Amino acid sequence: MFGAHYKLERHSIGFALAIIVVASIGGLVEIAPLFTIDETVEEAPDMRVYTPLEQAGRDIYIREGCYACHSQMIRTLRDEVERYGPYSLAVESQYDHPMQWGSKRTGPDLARVGGKYSDEWHVAHLNNPRDVVPVSVMPAYSWLSRNTLDMSDFDLRLNALSKIGVPYSEEMIANAQADAYGQAMPNSDRAAGVVERYGEATNVRSFDGNPDRVTEMDALVAYLQVLGRLTDAAYRNDSEEALEE
Repeated sequence: MFGAHYKLERHSIGFALAIIVVASIGGLVEIAPLFTIDETVEEAPDMRVYTPLEQAGRDIYIREGCYACHSQMIRTLRDEVERYGPYSLAVESQYDHPMQWGSKRTGPDLARVGGKYSDEWHVAHLNNPRDVVPVSVMPAYSWLSRNTLDMSDFDLRLNALSKIGVPYSEEMIANAQADAYGQAMPNSDRAAGVVERYGEATNVRSFDGNPDRVTEMDALVAYLQVLGRLTDAAYRNDSEEALEE
């Protein structure tokens, strides 16, 4: 076998053609499933987009490198489902750019962390993880409570996402700054517009407990509290499978 390989290496054209054939096989295996993507991605008519505040929290999550220790993809393995909840569906990440799937888990998977803990717990955890999880190795992110959230470019962010398929309406884009402020300021005159544009299930409250200003902590907690809750497709799928069994 090695003799044949050595002979092939001495003929550059033949060797190049062999590489192309092998690479083509690998490419075909990766590309072919994309032609059936409409059949494999589940439907979720109740799926909603991230609000401007939640999207900003997602950007902060990526900026701070949270994805380096936390995945957002629950596998179909029994121990994962029992620990984290229904396994992740492709449709749940259709508005994620980039998606946060992965396998690195220094910390737990966060695909369904939304609503699992209170806002106060998340704030305490981010300010000093050891206050709520004594054995945690997670670094503290206390500056998020001190940083006022920059909302000046939210309309540009939403507009850019709309260009790649996220269904933000012109009204959502035009009111991006107002909606980000209103979601974290429930007593303001802008709060009603958030619910009108994003639905009754939208969380509207002071996430960091500080009603005087909107901080980066507000945005990150708002994002964490909606993970796994943009649609209930996974829970419907889980119930259907249970009935079939």
